[in-house]
This record gives sequence, C-alpha cells and structure tokens, in this order.
Amino acid sequence: MMDVESRQGFKRDSMAAAAEASIDWRGKPSDPHKHGGMKAAVFVLGIQAFEMMAIAAVGNNLITYVFGEMHFPLPRSANIVTNFIGTVFLLSLLGGFLSDSYLGSSWTMLIFGFVELSGFILLAVHAHVPQLRPPPCDMMAAAATGQACEEAGGVKAGFFFAALYLVALGSGCLKPNIIAHGADQFRRGSGGDARRLSSYFNAAYFSFCVGELVALTVLVWVQTRSGMDVGFGVSAGAMALGLVSLVAGVGFYRNSPPQGSIFTAIAKVFVAAVTNRKQVCPSTTTVQAITGPSTHKIPINTTNIRHINKFRFLDKACVKAADGSCKESPWRLCTPAEVEQVKVLLFVVPIFACTIVFNTILAQLQTFSVQQGGAMDTRLAASFHVPPASLQAIPYIMLVALVPAYEAAFVPAMRRLTGVATGITPLQRIGVGLFAVTFSMVAAALVEARRRSESVEGRLLSIFWIAPQFLVFGLSEMFTAVGLIEFFYKQSLGGMQAFLTSMTYCSYSFGFYLSSVLVSFVNRVTSSSAAGNGGWLANNDLNKDRLDLFYWLLAALSLLNFFNYLFWARWYSKSVETVQVASVGTGGEEDDEKGTAEC
Repeated sequence: MMDVESRQGFKRDSMAAAAEASIDWRGKPSDPHKHGGMKAAVFVLGIQAFEMMAIAAVGNNLITYVFGEMHFPLPRSANIVTNFIGTVFLLSLLGGFLSDSYLGSSWTMLIFGFVELSGFILLAVHAHVPQLRPPPCDMMAAAATGQACEEAGGVKAGFFFAALYLVALGSGCLKPNIIAHGADQFRRGSGGDARRLSSYFNAAYFSFCVGELVALTVLVWVQTRSGMDVGFGVSAGAMALGLVSLVAGVGFYRNSPPQGSIFTAIAKVFVAAVTNRKQVCPSTTTVQAITGPSTHKIPINTTNIRHINKFRFLDKACVKAADGSCKESPWRLCTPAEVEQVKVLLFVVPIFACTIVFNTILAQLQTFSVQQGGAMDTRLAASFHVPPASLQAIPYIMLVALVPAYEAAFVPAMRRLTGVATGITPLQRIGVGLFAVTFSMVAAALVEARRRSESVEGRLLSIFWIAPQFLVFGLSEMFTAVGLIEFFYKQSLGGMQAFLTSMTYCSYSFGFYLSSVLVSFVNRVTSSSAAGNGGWLANNDLNKDRLDLFYWLLAALSLLNFFNYLFWARWYSKSVETVQVASVGTGGEEDDEKGTAEC
C-alpha cells in the first residue's frame, strides 16, 4: 500500500483531476453551484420530450404510410418499419462512440439534432409532392379483388428512404447522448446521490412518456386528418423546439470532455494481458501509484471500484513487471479501472441479450397490432374514428400517472423494505419487466383469435379490445427500459457513459431486426406450396393470416427468455465484488487517478 505522503499527493492530484472532469460550455472547470443538477437536466428533458414526440409520430404510424401510400406489401411494410427503427437504435453506438471519444455529448446532440431535423423536412416534402409517390390505390380493396397497386420504386423510393434514414442517423446518434448528458448533471455515488440519479432516470422516462403520448394522440390525429405531409411537418417543428431547449441550457450544463478513442483503451487491456500472460497474479488486491503515459484515462468514481472475479486473465494487464520498473508503456501496464471496465463490457453482454426478445414484442405493437386495430371497429362516436396508431397511446396515458406514483410511493416503500436506496436494484427492475411482458402477448393472441372469429361471421370487434396488450406492455416497459438504462449507466466509468448507454438502444435495434427475421422465418416454415398457403403472415389480409399463432410463439419465447435472464442476472451478481483502492475520493465527484492494481 502507499505511504501517507504518496496518499496525500494522490489526493491532491485526484481532486484537481476531479475539478477538470467536468467543464462548462467554454471549456473551463464547471462550478458545482452554477452547473449541473436538476436545473440543467430540465433542458435535457425538454429535448428528450420533443425529440421523442417527433420520432414517435413518424415511427408509430409509418406502416400506414408505407403500406397505404407507397404500396409495399404488408410483410415488407412491417419489415421496412422494423428495419428503420432497428437502424435508429443501432446507430446509437456511433453516437455514443463519437461523444465519448471525440465530440462530447453537447456537440454530438447539436450536430445530429440538425441532421434529424433535415430528415423530417424531406419526409414532409416527399409526402406533399404527388410526383414522388405512386398513383393513389386502396391496397385492401385491391387485395380483395386480386388486383395489385403500383409499388413505389426508383427515384420515388430512393427519395423516401434517403429522408427516412437521415432521420434514423440523427435520432440514433442523439438518443444515448440525451440520457448520458442528463445523467452527467448529477454526481454518481451512494445514498442521496444514488437516489437523485435514479430519480433523474424516472424523470427521463416520464419525459419520454409525455412525448410518446402527444405523438400518438395529437400528432397521429393530425396525420390522419390533415395528411402525412402536415404530420411530418409537425414532427419537424417538434424537433426544432427540442433543439431550442438544448441550446437554452448551454450555460447550465456540466460537460464531460471527450477522452479519446475508447477502443484504444479496450485494445490496450487485451494487449497488456497477453504481454503479461506469464506474470503471476498475487492472491490479494493491492493498489499503488505509478507514472506513465495513458492514451485514454478512465476516472474512478470513488475509493471503491467493482472487481469482477471472472475473466481473470485480464487482471494480468495491471501486473507490474518483475524488475520493479516504475515506468511502463500503457500497452504493457493498465489501471485497475481500465481492466474492470473491459470486464464490465464483457459481462453486460448477456444482460443486454436478454432484453432483445422484449423489444421484438415492442416491434409487434408498432406494426401488426396497428394493422390489427385497423381491421376492427374504430368508431368512438358516430362521426369520430380512433386512428389505429393512437392505440399505442393507451399505456402512456397510464404511465404519465404511474411513473410519478412509482417515484413517490413505490420507491420509498421498497426502500424501507429492502434497504436499497432506489427501492429495488436495476437488475430486479429489469426482471419484473421481462416477466410481465409475456402476458402482453398472451392478451394479444387471445384478442386476435376473437377478432378473427368475429370477422369470419361478419362482425367487427371493437378496437378497444386490444387495449390490454398495450397496457401490460407499458407497465413492463416502465420496469425494463428504465432499469436497463440505469444499470448500463452505473456500470460505466468516466469516458464510456454514452457508449454503454447506447448499448441499451442496441437492444431495441436487435429486437426490431429479430422481428424482421422472425416474420420471414415463420412465413417460410409455415408456408405450404401445395395448398397455396404463403404462411401465417404472408397475406395482406389479417383474416387470412394467423397472427394469433405468431403472438403465441412470441409469448413462449418471452417466457423462456425470462428464465434465461434469471440465470445471467444471478451469474452477474455472484461475480461482482467491491474492492477498496488506496486513492482518496472527493465526495462523489469523479477522480482521474492513475492507480495500478496487481490483479
């Protein structure tokens, strides 16, 4: 262990580094009395709400435009929507990488916010100019008579997809930085710091729900009544307001400066581990100061760091050379924080993978469930019909009331019961959501079987019968989505917050891509060429499809996924321990120390 003088020197260095760990918009060290906290986070919550409002109005009703205006077949329309949304979330990795490594979260949000705005404007132009779309045609009527509508192609399709994927690029790179930048306004620690950070994540989800609710009621109604060109234009307006909110808070933000390429730090750990593979790890964990260059400094949050007792071969990356040399190449000797962060990246992959099926179910609610609602009785009154896409607003109406109740009542009650500052741990929260979502697909399957039966007899089932599947999913999403974001953010050390947060959105991406694969796979397996049957989901008519069986398949997959999650969550919990390092923290601020643990 270090002597007292070294420890005091370490403390002074760490406090100085902590002061520089966050900066204001001019690049100067931030003032804790002027920067950060909820007064800064509220501006981030503003862009969260407006951006979600804009993208949700497009994504949740996109299948109507692609199917009804572009005349793509229903299975391909569903895949276009899921591929678009999947790409949005996959690109979040790019946004997280650029933010942590080169641009910083503020500049990343500003640049890609304008990219997303330009995409919305081009979508509005596409929907407004008739020459950019095929001639009008009723796809359902054409399918009933055996006819075919002209499908969009060439320049018409190219313009549409260019605009759509500009939106995907902008939104994808924006999303992880909104969450990470808002969370960076708060100190990370235990007790009160943990509660404030957890409250922010709940507030961010509340902001998300408000944006979704406005999009699925007001904006979808505008799209249905005034046309998709006006609807896309309103989305552009909402995005512009979000950018105004972002810029308005510039003077209050605590900004985390970029740290250089995170992949260099990851590669350095593996290279050092291989180089030191013949070194012997001591049986105890010790910490000592070293000097030497570091291409990517990862600040340690407190005097304690998580130590993962698996992947022990990586521990050799922070074993000093046998000759006792004080200076080592950063490619031969790493900090304990760097080693543990790489272990965290490896360890969170199974948790991440267990949420993919959850988001595959979300994909159905934004595609087939919208079409399911369109095949039902949508009358609310004699002269008013409920837009099918607006059904997705049902869970958000509930959640706008439920999220504050969760924060005000559930968390304090569970805190007294469990002793956990946040009520229940993020892993427990994810597990509750993964279990509950199974019942969303059970409800969907039962209702679809009933709807199909009624339709065969010439009756239309009320659209409100599909409300339970949305309500159950909304409740499960409140647990899973917030728990996953909180879990990933808390695993990260300095310089990787946005990137790890972006992995949350990659779960959405893979879930939507898996939906596309499942639709194609199910059609292939269930098709019968002899009977002329193209599969459960191969027709443009839900009365001929077997959507109910597809929902039952998803319910079974979801239940199996929950038990798989229990295994990996237990594995993670048993593999993580907290070890004390010799560095001295600064009350929750991030320290930028260079300590080296010998294993």
